[in-house]
Amino acid sequence: MKTETLRRSRGASRAQETLVTLFTTAARARQTFAAVVEAHGVTLQQLNVLRILRGAGPAGLPTMTLAQRMIERDPGVTKLIDRLERKRLVSRTRPPSDRRRVAVSITTRGLGLLTKLDEPIAEADAAIVADL
Repeated sequence: MKTETLRRSRGASRAQETLVTLFTTAARARQTFAAVVEAHGVTLQQLNVLRILRGAGPAGLPTMTLAQRMIERDPGVTKLIDRLERKRLVSRTRPPSDRRRVAVSITTRGLGLLTKLDEPIAEADAAIVADL
């Protein structure tokens, strides 16, 4: 993920150059992570949801809380959860005390996928940080 030196554009301030470099680096980091997770059949957003749910424990989280904790806010969080549920990586339950709420939990299969991804993601982390 080597970042080539950006040539200063005529009239570009240091702040503008810094932001272009930051956005370019972020895009390359995203591409690196996307390649790792997509090889395992999930997207970066799906990975984010699974990691949040792993941290939440067996009780899971309400859908809205999950949406608030995501790195990239997605207005289509319900569809995102639908896809993960079809893959049997998450499950939904309605607490008997409040049938309006929906709690989302990671399944054993979802935990297994994250375990498989832990090492490749750690390697990608190290590679990206080394290039910085």
